[in-house]
Amino acid sequence: MSGSLFGKNLCVMTWGESHGYGIGVVLDGVPAGLPLSEADIQPYLDRRKPGQSAFTTKRNESDTVLLMSGVFEGVTEGTPISMMVKNNDQHSKDYGNLKDVYRPGHADYGFDAKFGIRDYRGGGRSSGRETAGRVMAGAVAAKILSEVGITVSAYTKAIGPVKAERLDLFAVGENPLYMPDPEAAEKAAEYLSELQMKGDSAGGVIECTVTGLPAGIGEPVFEKLDANLAKAILSIGAVKGFEIGEGFAAAGLTGSENNDPFVAGALSAECSTTTEKNIIHKKTNHSGGTLGGMSDGSPLVFRAAVKPTPSISSPQETVTREGENTELVIKGRHDPVIVPRAVVVVECMAALTIADLLLSGQGSRMSDVKAYMETVRERQGCQK
Repeated sequence: MSGSLFGKNLCVMTWGESHGYGIGVVLDGVPAGLPLSEADIQPYLDRRKPGQSAFTTKRNESDTVLLMSGVFEGVTEGTPISMMVKNNDQHSKDYGNLKDVYRPGHADYGFDAKFGIRDYRGGGRSSGRETAGRVMAGAVAAKILSEVGITVSAYTKAIGPVKAERLDLFAVGENPLYMPDPEAAEKAAEYLSELQMKGDSAGGVIECTVTGLPAGIGEPVFEKLDANLAKAILSIGAVKGFEIGEGFAAAGLTGSENNDPFVAGALSAECSTTTEKNIIHKKTNHSGGTLGGMSDGSPLVFRAAVKPTPSISSPQETVTREGENTELVIKGRHDPVIVPRAVVVVECMAALTIADLLLSGQGSRMSDVKAYMETVRERQGCQK
């Protein structure tokens, strides 16, 4: 199977199946000297792991990270970093009735059509459990970004028809749905409880904001920041839509409404020096922080549309591998909504995308290359 690699300078390869020995990732391209330990990675996995609330699968996995290579005496060595979590609570018997039946909304039929064989126990590589590898790698990428003052924050914008009307980032971690609006979180919980009683599920929207990003990250043609973000976010199994800034709403605006005026001046009243008072920035941010495929210095804002969990307990029409019509009731432990656990996955894929482009842009100017070489020579005591 190809297609398990992501990134050019910061390269990621995930491995493992939902009901195999474990889920892992190899991350190559991390600069040497980054302080890193399991404690930097575990909080991200804890946000993704199952069994956290009434709105997540009851699968009981600790998802304890094993950091197996690439770190020595608490810092990265510049060599590949390998990490994994073990699968300890697989109930493969719950999937016995799916061996010869295609589940609606899943990758079963596509896998059979492509490979002629599939792991029917929870979906194998197509399972949402694959994202544990992405989260481990994304936690490292987020640590790289934090070292240079860049922060990536994702949260639940909507669940079904319930939308967050407020943006209180402090409230995100205070409710199991990761919504920045406590009142909306309560309404969404009621909505999900009603769906659970019916054996149904819900979708939603995840919004992500990146701050501290300077202008010029990304490339103007095929390696656009927004294009790479779109690929990264849409590679998450449950994501069916991506938009940045005004997104689809921009199609209904005029140019004068959608354009962001540039101004030169202080970003805040606290700015005092001449340089700070003449900073170039935008008055508005309809573009969502990108122009021409590159960051424009404004906060990067994008959204991902997440489909309803396809594994529902209500009877569904489907077919067998032999082409016979049948009815299917899916057993096992499944999330009534994918959105809350996918929030950290979106955050991590954004961090990986930005860190990859950040590292690729180090040679954009000859002056930067010269400055780098001067630093190297000085460190090594070499002469020009």
